[in-house]
Amino acid sequence: MACYCYILECADGTYYTGWTTDPKRRERQHNRGRGARYTRMRCPVRLVYVEEQPDRTSAMRRERRLKMLKHDQKRALALSYQPPSE
Repeated sequence: MACYCYILECADGTYYTGWTTDPKRRERQHNRGRGARYTRMRCPVRLVYVEEQPDRTSAMRRERRLKMLKHDQKRALALSYQPPSE
């Protein structure tokens, strides 16, 4: 099953990084206050970056690497991201 790493931009301009099997559903959960504690007080959030990974282990590894990026590096990823056309 494919997994995804994602970056959310919070209302205060900070970024939250996580992994999931369904990025759009996870964004909705964060916006409803059912996501991470970090995003609850920073709603609304918007999905600004998604990266597909082949499995959960790969997604968790990539999430750790993304979390180590500095704010400007996350912003650069978000600005360069082109969501797939649906």
